[in-house]
Amino acid sequence: MSSNETPRGPVDSSRIPRYAGPATFARLPRLDEVGAADVAVVGVPFDSGVSYRPGARFGGNAIREASRLLRPYNPAQDASPFALAQVADGGDIAVNPFNIHEAVETIEAAADDLLGTGARLMTLGGDHTIALPLLRSVAKKHGPVALLHFDAHLDTWDTYFGAEYTHGTPFRRAVEEGVLDTSALSHVGTRGPLYGKKDLTDDEKMGFGIVTSADVYRRGADEVADQLRQRIGDRPLYISIDIDCLDPAHAPGTGTPEAGGMTSRELLEILRGLASCNLVSADVVEVAPAYDHAEITSVAASHTAYELTTIMSRQIAEARSQ
Repeated sequence: MSSNETPRGPVDSSRIPRYAGPATFARLPRLDEVGAADVAVVGVPFDSGVSYRPGARFGGNAIREASRLLRPYNPAQDASPFALAQVADGGDIAVNPFNIHEAVETIEAAADDLLGTGARLMTLGGDHTIALPLLRSVAKKHGPVALLHFDAHLDTWDTYFGAEYTHGTPFRRAVEEGVLDTSALSHVGTRGPLYGKKDLTDDEKMGFGIVTSADVYRRGADEVADQLRQRIGDRPLYISIDIDCLDPAHAPGTGTPEAGGMTSRELLEILRGLASCNLVSADVVEVAPAYDHAEITSVAASHTAYELTTIMSRQIAEARSQ
């Protein structure tokens, strides 16, 4: 979108009820209705990489349904993200549910095409396997990227049942493939039992720092966000959010829940504290609506994606004004 074009925003909810019509993210136009977008919201309905409860293949559409209540002005960031940049719903990347290797290749190719138009990606999963092809694609454009990984788990294990591509392995593969800047990697919200202490030592060798959910509780969102900003600096940043970084009280609808997690308020405040970072793309994954109650998880995920989209829209508008 050129600087003199006015973005097409969401359906006017004062004229058409929120519950009417197709559920695009935040009731935004489809990508084919606007031709091109600065931020493309895309779904990846894939959960063949899960190790416990399935169902994240339905997460993207559940997030879209819950996003009907999002409004065009974000007071927490003092921004109207859909007026600052063209944000559009790019639909779903349809992938093979029976062949993980083929699915990973399909996601990477689709992300290449979207990023090639100049868009940034806000991806709705799907399970965490999808982060690897997305990171591969982003690294082609930006070089190795900084990573903030919000999750109850490390996701740096080697294999499950001999499989190299699962939702517990994407960031080990990403480090091995050189698509991550290993001087600026952080997990946030980790907790719960591990297979052994070696999980932590291996993770540290890869370059990851860890901010546990207990750290967030004790130190507070502002201090944690400041620490993360300092670690990231001005590097291109990818944020990957497994909704199970939240406590099951705030996100019951997920595949591998762990007690003792962050609140949705803490997650949103940390993200708002990262608004000055160079966010090039992001994902929100592992929403499994079959285990959700009253859309608690989907609502949290939709607001999380909204904050990330706002950060990207603000940065796009600022870059155009310079």
